This record gives sequence, structure tokens and C-alpha cells, in this order.
Amino acid sequence: MGVLSWLIEDGDAGGVDLAGLPVALALRYSDDEEGSPWTWVLYLDERASREQREALEAIFTGRLGGDALSHFPWAWKPSELVAVRPVAIDVEHTQRRQRLRIRDHVSVRISDRYAGLENVTCVIPGHERTGEELVTDELTVDDGRLAFSFRGVTGYGSTFDYSG
Repeated sequence: MGVLSWLIEDGDAGGVDLAGLPVALALRYSDDEEGSPWTWVLYLDERASREQREALEAIFTGRLGGDALSHFPWAWKPSELVAVRPVAIDVEHTQRRQRLRIRDHVSVRISDRYAGLENVTCVIPGHERTGEELVTDELTVDDGRLAFSFRGVTGYGSTFDYSG
């Protein structure tokens, strides 16, 4: 269970400019289930135009192909997309003090960098890139079938470079 978020610095899809737009997912999967299927909600910024939301949905569901099919487990594993929600997204990806707020659904606050010496990585996109291991002060999801809350769990912050 967790939350992923992106803030697109630069890029486009088919000529549709996506720079400056945030995207987030709330998710649940279990490696103990056959095929480790994903259950997820895709959040798109309500300020995006219809064309931008359509492009982002195509990218993050994997329908557009490209790097998504290599990096996004929910695109290449069995998965259930519960909803695509255009909502107010407030995100800050400042080093060590990251936060994400999705109105009425998600709240994530990072308290600090993880103090341990070991590296914590997984199949989450970007794990192979240099980044920061982080500790959450709050991670709460309340969105229908996806509802959970944690404190003190680790997270990961990094840059990404997707194409195709």
C-alpha cells in the first residue's frame, strides 16, 4: 500500500505540453497474491486541460506504451484501475520536506531523511536512480476501496526520465 507522485518538469505527449503538472497514484498490491495484482487510483490535476488529462491518463495507464511498460508495474502486471480522478493536487518535491495533498483523498508528509545505512529499493519506478530514502510523518489514503494510514514508514524521492 502506498502513494506515488510526480511533478513533471518538462515534457509533452503528442505535442500536448505537460510541464508543471502533478500526477499521483494511490495503490495496493501484494506479492503474496498470484501475479501480485495492483489496485490503484490515478489522480490528475484538475487545472489540466482535457487534452492534458487524456495524455496523462494514456501515459500512466500504459496505453501510450513507451517507458511506462518498463517502469510502471500497474501497466504491465494484472491491475484494476479503480478510478481516474481530476482533483486539486498540492505537491512539493523539495528535498527532505516533501509533501502531497490530494483534496479529500490523500495526505503525505515527509518528516526527514532515513537515517539507516542500507539502501531500500523496490520495483517502484526510478528505484535505480540516485535519490533519497525518506521517512513519512503521515501517509493517509481515504478513497473508497483504498483506505489506509501509516506513520514512520520509509519512502523514496528521486528524479525520473521517461520517454517513448
